[in-house]
Amino acid sequence: MPVMALLYGLIWRLLLAMVRIKRATVSWLRVRLRTWRGRFWQRTMAALLLPVPVSEFPNYQKKAVLNQNSDGDEGSRGAGSRRSRWMCDGNSLEKLPVHIGFVVAEEELSYTDIANIVVWCMAVGVSYVSVYDHHGIFQKNNSCLQEEIMRQQQNLLGGDDSRYNMDLVKNSTDKPQHFVVTCRPIVKVLSPEDGKHSIVQAARKLCHSVEKKEWSSKDISVSMLDILLRESKNIPDPELVVKFGPVNSTLGFLPWHIRLTEFISLPSHKNVSYEDLFSALQQYSACQQRLGQ
Repeated sequence: MPVMALLYGLIWRLLLAMVRIKRATVSWLRVRLRTWRGRFWQRTMAALLLPVPVSEFPNYQKKAVLNQNSDGDEGSRGAGSRRSRWMCDGNSLEKLPVHIGFVVAEEELSYTDIANIVVWCMAVGVSYVSVYDHHGIFQKNNSCLQEEIMRQQQNLLGGDDSRYNMDLVKNSTDKPQHFVVTCRPIVKVLSPEDGKHSIVQAARKLCHSVEKKEWSSKDISVSMLDILLRESKNIPDPELVVKFGPVNSTLGFLPWHIRLTEFISLPSHKNVSYEDLFSALQQYSACQQRLGQ
């Protein structure tokens, strides 16, 4: 019996030792497995998140070029459709002004909105456009207006049509400045100096001519003054003037040349749309000018 009890005790201790070794082994394997899984997933995620060089995709550049070309084609098609639409709008009018003036009677000026208006006029077929503000700010900063017109011309019409190239004239006495070759429309930037001041200059010229015995006082007439003023302007009288702002006044805009001009007022030149401009052109086309009859 003592021998059997001792044997049973040894076997029991051996079994306990084996169980403990098994538990330690299982615990160690679990820790290693977790560590290995963590490293595996870290490496996997790192590999997935690494940026892949574009050169490994041979069709990428080709697709990018095709996308750029398609975007350019869409832009060209959009400009072409706008040109066609606006040209058709101009042809649909019973009469289109040869010369249209824009008088801005507002303190804050928007070069982009005025540039848009000028480009729209070019697109519908207006040959002469005058831009005027009573402080002469546009004339003083004509280079800024010039750049903005060219930018909007490129955006709205595209730069590949020579029919929409134009001349920008700083004032009434300057010769056209060719900032685009082969120009058709004429854009004039005017100030109060081109209004009453030009009449004073013409009257002084007549007085000096009489003083120098070149003309007699009997030769001076309204028609003679009219000839001098038209020679200084080199543009036809404006058939239509669109005035922007709340002031009910022409603000000195070419007083000698607007005897037969149709005036249309709009609240503001800011955020003005093509539809606003075309509506003014439609009003002018529908009006009857009796010319004093």
